[in-house]
Parts: sequence; structure tokens; C-alpha cells
Amino acid sequence: MTERPARRGSYHHGDLAEALVTAAFELLDEQGQAGVSVREVARRAGVSAGAPFRHFADRQALLTALADRVLADFEAWQRDAVAGDEGSALRATGLGFVRYAIRYPHRFELVRSRVFAPSRQPELERRLEGIDEAYTELIVADQESGRLRPGDPALVGLAAQALVCGLAQLIIDGYLPIGEAEERAAQVLDTFGQGIANPR
Repeated sequence: MTERPARRGSYHHGDLAEALVTAAFELLDEQGQAGVSVREVARRAGVSAGAPFRHFADRQALLTALADRVLADFEAWQRDAVAGDEGSALRATGLGFVRYAIRYPHRFELVRSRVFAPSRQPELERRLEGIDEAYTELIVADQESGRLRPGDPALVGLAAQALVCGLAQLIIDGYLPIGEAEERAAQVLDTFGQGIANPR
């Protein structure tokens, strides 16, 4: 998996939207969401300042397209995480989530602001539905294999999501030392997997 999209060559007619999103992706990694302006994206793509508006109504539309690109990249990252781990898929995706957020904090912040909100943006709904379905399938597979206890997959997924999102934010904010982050995340996920309530 590449750390960012391949650096673009000169812009060719017909793929302007792709060139603009690629330029925005680079800016996001370098400067964060605040640094992604339509003017700078156009400059990096080698087009006029007005050219982006042929495809994106405004900066928010460009950021939404960028969030979709980040989600696609995140999906590929998580597939690799599951493929490279012979244990619980839920644990693998949890660690994958935290590792992605640590490595790409600006991408995490963009997705967090666009996805974990009162309502999802319609332009991202198809991508998010696919991620949700794949995540649920992994949980069910873990339950069927005996790696997880039976239970509502939706509740299990929500609990795991809340855990890893919180962990990732604590690490990015500096509350947890970055040098210990992955080890601590693995320990927390193992504690979650084992359960903390005494059986009755």
C-alpha cells in the first residue's frame, strides 16, 4: 500500500477532477484540512484558479471528494491489516485503525469531521455503507469461529469503533506517548476482547 497517491505528472485533459483530488490529498498530508484551499489545489494541479469549479461547487465539495479518497485508502489499509493477521479480524481492524490514525493524523481528522457527525454526507454514503457491511461480516465471522462471543454485531461494532476512535484521538492529542501507542493499543484491544466483567 502506498502512503499517498502517486505523484501526478502534467495534467491531461479529461482527468481534471482526479488531478485536483490528488493535489488535495498531498496538501492534506502536509498541512492538514485547513491547508487545503481551492486556489492552492489548482496551483499544484497546474490549472487556473477557476478550473476546479468545473467539478466542485466549492471548497466543501472538494473536501468531501477528498474524504471519499481517504476512505478508499483506509479500506485498502484495513484489508491488508486483516490479511496479515491470523487472529481475530476485529482485533486486526482495531489495530489497523489506530495505526492509520497515528501515521496519517490529518486524514483521520478529515474523516472524523465528515463521518462522525449528526448526519452523514450523501456523497459518502455508498462508501460508508460498504465499509459498514464489510465490518459487520468480519464480526460475524469472528463470532462463528468462536473468537468472539455471540451478540448483536451492530453493538459489538459500535463498542469497538468507540474504543479505537477514542484511543486514536488520545494518541494524536498527545495524551498517550506516541512511542508506546501501538503497544498500548494492542493491550487495550486485548482487554476489550477478553471482557472486563466477572462472569456470574
